[in-house]
Amino acid sequence: MAKRVYLHIGAPKTGSTYVQNVLWGNQRALEDAGILLPSSAVAHDQAMADLRQARWRDTDVYWTWDRLAEKTRKWPGDVIISNEGLGAATSEQAIRAVESLQPAEVHIIVAGRDLWRTFPSFWQQSIRARSGWRFGAFMDAVQQGRAEAFWNNHTAPRMLRRWGDLVPARQRHLVTVPAPDAPRDLLWHRFAGIMGIPDGLCELAEPTSNPSLGAAEIELLRRVNLALGDRYPLRTPYQKVVHRHLVDAVLKRRANELKFGVGLDQAEWVTALAEQQIKELQDYPCQIVGDLDELRPTKMKQTGTPDDLDDSQLLQVAVETIVGMLGHADSLGDRTDDHDEKVFARLRNRAAGGVKRRLRLVTRRDE
Repeated sequence: MAKRVYLHIGAPKTGSTYVQNVLWGNQRALEDAGILLPSSAVAHDQAMADLRQARWRDTDVYWTWDRLAEKTRKWPGDVIISNEGLGAATSEQAIRAVESLQPAEVHIIVAGRDLWRTFPSFWQQSIRARSGWRFGAFMDAVQQGRAEAFWNNHTAPRMLRRWGDLVPARQRHLVTVPAPDAPRDLLWHRFAGIMGIPDGLCELAEPTSNPSLGAAEIELLRRVNLALGDRYPLRTPYQKVVHRHLVDAVLKRRANELKFGVGLDQAEWVTALAEQQIKELQDYPCQIVGDLDELRPTKMKQTGTPDDLDDSQLLQVAVETIVGMLGHADSLGDRTDDHDEKVFARLRNRAAGGVKRRLRLVTRRDE
């Protein structure tokens, strides 16, 4: 029976990729120390989608939430489950998740990031998840109180109220994301301290991230999403085709020099929201690892938005992207040729081996 279960539930774009890479890269060392990271990152993702009954989930996958919970309960020590999509679960789904892991002592870990950086990252993630709304439309929805998905899925106060309220205060943990110029390993050490991972147990490789696309690249993807119509409606087919051949193979590899974000004309409004959020968290009983001051926007500067781009700029990026995809397709052809040659070589060797065996049998029979 598990002793403690640490549920890292999000939010997205709060350094979760880096933390998870360290965890999975040291899975064996953690297990030797009595800390189980069950199965794989894919299993955690599939279980998250099953728990949430997400409309884009694949229903024929092996890992359900119940399977993951069963594997967790069987471990005699501590367990870590990490997926930033868990934070978007409803109250009922969160209750089901926590109850399925008991009688283990369940800990809820939420990471919070300042809103100035969170707004554009949320919108970009929505586009990379097949959405097609403009950045300006998203910001208007937030200002007009029509963006509940943003507040529910990407902000610490809402996640803590849905998940944290299900466990005692000492088992609720808020990690604040350090400023961009902070030491790279600071975020990891904050998480490790909560989960009881001793210093030096895990090897910290160079942090990798899920790089943001530039304004032109993300706007191009948004328009591609609209043009796709009803093709690739589920997440896995979309990732296998659009992410693999467009986002990962080409768009992420571009310089992405034209950054975008919230305009300075909205700085006062964003700052006021941040202060309100900090006040909520000050009043919420939980362990704060880091500093709530890190949730205050800093270094705000004027940037454009993807909505500001004209068609000539996008046309140039589109042409360069097509050229990149042609190169990608060419490299896939080379790999296919190499693969086919290896397959044919194995078949030839097997055939030759079969002939030799038959010849030996004939020779023995004649003798």
